[in-house]
Amino acid sequence: MKTKHILDVSQLEPCEPMERILATIPNLQAGEYLQVLHRMEPHPLYRILTQQGFTWLTQTGHETPIEIYIWRDGDSKAETSVVREQTG
Repeated sequence: MKTKHILDVSQLEPCEPMERILATIPNLQAGEYLQVLHRMEPHPLYRILTQQGFTWLTQTGHETPIEIYIWRDGDSKAETSVVREQTG
């Protein structure tokens, strides 16, 4: 099973990045997370993620200015995978 999904929205015009992210996250299964490559921090997205039962981590990216990791609230396997990726 694939645990990491990557979505590059860094070249898309507003509001398409948010639309793509919101269309992708319902498909995340237990243990899976989404890595979003973005050119800016999408502050309006965070409230929506919270309302829909998702947790996220935002950091300065390696490939793009911003990387956002998104997983379902309470999914410790996905959260552990994200933490492992961050620590190398």
